[in-house]
Amino acid sequence: MKTLENKVAIITGAGSGIGEATAKLFASEGAKVVVSDISEQSGKRVVEEIKKAGGEAIFVKADTGKAVDHENLVKETVKAFGKLNIAVNNAGIGGPSVPTGEYPIDGWQKVIDINLSGVFYGLRYQLPEMVKAGSGSVVNIASILGQAGFENSVAYVASKHGVVGLTKTAGIDYAKKNIRVNAIGPGFIYTGLVNEETMGKEGISLLEQKHPIGRLGKAQEVAELALFLASDKASFITASYYPVDGGYLAV
Repeated sequence: MKTLENKVAIITGAGSGIGEATAKLFASEGAKVVVSDISEQSGKRVVEEIKKAGGEAIFVKADTGKAVDHENLVKETVKAFGKLNIAVNNAGIGGPSVPTGEYPIDGWQKVIDINLSGVFYGLRYQLPEMVKAGSGSVVNIASILGQAGFENSVAYVASKHGVVGLTKTAGIDYAKKNIRVNAIGPGFIYTGLVNEETMGKEGISLLEQKHPIGRLGKAQEVAELALFLASDKASFITASYYPVDGGYLAV
């Protein structure tokens, strides 16, 4: 039997990067996956690739920063598959790179709306449906910057610290309802946003040096941890935060 056999999972920001890797891994382990992304083209591509590999998936477009979109996402999930067992709240943005005293107000609001409020909105509509199902597991994708500061990134750092706090509180609130809520703190992961094309060889090299393991992470490595936390193998784990960071936070 596959790890997520007969489970239904929502994954936000699943059109690329960590979300895409997680959606494909969950599908390969038997989950019926709801691929959600603001990009219809990217999301539908991931669905088609899952189906070609023998998995089951649908696409639901959603803007993570809008509560009504999360409400609709859960409704469409239940309509298609009858229940909700797992959610991975992954969608997020980096925001402007500006010192705190010069940070644009609209930039702050957008980052908080998507990275922090977006995770709350997800929990707000996912958790009641998991209560109906009798159990569930939520994995929130935070960041190493949910535990540390970083130059010129005040909104991102604040939002990811907030995600860790949300996770701990929701985990406590729902522990007796057989629903687990955990967070993952990825280090810098080699994706479409973090690569030599976007940051240059020197920029990537500097980031690599911040990780004792000597390289950036891979989306698949984060997805593997999400799979474990989403599965029954992690049945005694809740309200916790787990870095997957090549030793970044230990330095």
